[in-house]
Amino acid sequence: MKKIISGLTIAFTFLSCTQDKNPRNATPQEIKNLISENTVSIHKDKNTIKERFSPPKGYEWIDEKPDSFGYFIENFKLKPYGSQIVRYDGIPISVQHLHEAVFDIDTGNKDLQQCADAVIRLRAEYLYKTKKTDEIKFHFTSGHLLSWNDYQNGTRAFVSGNSVSFRKTADFDDSYSNLRNYLDLIFNYAGTISLNQETKPVPENSDLKAGDILITPGSPGHVVFISGACKNKEGKKLFLLSEGFTPAQSIHLIANPFNKNISPWYDLDIRSPETKTARYIFKPANFRSF
Repeated sequence: MKKIISGLTIAFTFLSCTQDKNPRNATPQEIKNLISENTVSIHKDKNTIKERFSPPKGYEWIDEKPDSFGYFIENFKLKPYGSQIVRYDGIPISVQHLHEAVFDIDTGNKDLQQCADAVIRLRAEYLYKTKKTDEIKFHFTSGHLLSWNDYQNGTRAFVSGNSVSFRKTADFDDSYSNLRNYLDLIFNYAGTISLNQETKPVPENSDLKAGDILITPGSPGHVVFISGACKNKEGKKLFLLSEGFTPAQSIHLIANPFNKNISPWYDLDIRSPETKTARYIFKPANFRSF
């Protein structure tokens, strides 16, 4: 479980996500969508999001800049099609019919890498791979900031009662294994609240892109991230969504059980009073960008 530093107290609780559960019953319109013909081709032998999932008929993939976070996500390696979502302890979760892909990345062996942490993990991996390591910096829920530069130079966090302090107690270590140690520390003290504060609102639907997030900050809260985008000749966009969850489990791309004819693509609107995703309903829609 996660340690949460929140102003006056340090408590042990799940901050980032809701518990593993099925979505609520579908409406009549959603049932109609479920039985509609799916126009999406899934290339099960391909191992990246962009290669595996074709856009619906009449749509084309939106090309991301090669050095962007969105490009990194769209081209991230996937596990073989049909792979199960597995918890941090190696046990498959009970719900295995609401995802279409599993990212080929470890979850760690502790219950730390939950929903907000999945976004943090991929963001850090992207910055590390593209040698933008000065930008690897994340806040605790309490507001305290710890950067990767400080951590690799030996700075460690010390929590005592209601206070957090930082001291240099280790030698310099810029190895990837030490980055993972840093991220586990961030996972322990960060969550949807801090991630929400570290990102900025997306002003228009036309601005939505791969790498942006949809988030409900709180305890519990949840977050999904856009892992692909396509559009038609009229400029209408559709999106792929991915997530981590509680307990810590495989990062996965979710299906769209509410509009089966375009699943796993989603029609998103930043002004919608709610956004239904496979395992969570966001009220209101809160799209944000790094």
